[in-house]
Amino acid sequence: MESNRLNDYIVNKIYLLRGQKVMLDRDLAVLYGAETKRVNEQVSRNAERFPDNFMFQLTEEEAKYLRSHFATANISPKVRVMPRVIGFKSQNNRH
Repeated sequence: MESNRLNDYIVNKIYLLRGQKVMLDRDLAVLYGAETKRVNEQVSRNAERFPDNFMFQLTEEEAKYLRSHFATANISPKVRVMPRVIGFKSQNNRH
């Protein structure tokens, strides 16, 4: 992806949940050109490298909220396992 399109893609895939900015695991996988399950595996295998709240699984209510408020979230109502999200801190929010 060219730089402007990549920036637009990223900005459109960031959501605010539980008071922090997050990205769906599958959207992060797209950025890395990997399968979603591989991203989740690597985070699980290297858990000591990440803060406790770095990745969490959505509740059904959170998934419904994203579906109803953001067309870009694209979470199927038929999903058997709720997606995970990866949290991050904006560099602009540093003190």
